[in-house]
Amino acid sequence: MQDEWVYVVTDIEVDGPWPGANSMRSFASVAVNARGEELGVFEAVLEQLPGAAPNPDTYAWFQTQPEAWAAAVTDPRPVAEVMDGFVAFVRALPGPRTFAASPIAFDGGWMDYYLRRFTRYGLVQGPYEKDVLFDGFGLCLRSYAAAVTGRPVAEVSPDQLPAEWFGDVPHTHRAIDDARGYANLLGELFRRSAGRSS
Repeated sequence: MQDEWVYVVTDIEVDGPWPGANSMRSFASVAVNARGEELGVFEAVLEQLPGAAPNPDTYAWFQTQPEAWAAAVTDPRPVAEVMDGFVAFVRALPGPRTFAASPIAFDGGWMDYYLRRFTRYGLVQGPYEKDVLFDGFGLCLRSYAAAVTGRPVAEVSPDQLPAEWFGDVPHTHRAIDDARGYANLLGELFRRSAGRSS
């Protein structure tokens, strides 16, 4: 069977571990199909949430990555405006479409929080809702990479897999770079999975 799904591969940059107490400062999504063809890109820098503050440890780490921090905080836009734009971007993609991230438990949790707080959507919605943003339950790229390679899930991070699997896009902690690298990884994993099963 041919896979006609669209995968919205997303990477986020946050200033702490907790949505609400901390803020998502930027994110980027690269929409691809199972053949690895790019169907669209969304990238945004967001204003801090009201009453939120950076986590000291996360902020200290970002100070060791000045280019990544600059990319995450320069020219922020109002959060509601960004999330409305993201919804419009996703809805314009052909369906069925699903969210993908590495790992989905972290990036997906933040995106779900922001979608539910600022729009009427979520990553996964109720079984009887007809107006949904994503189909299915999403794809964890880290789990999928472990399954395809047979390696432990702790051994499939960007610094442990071949750079060419990421399209030789460096993992810079700039959201668009990392999202594009993960989109390339997904295409590579699909090719490897198809080759193994044929």
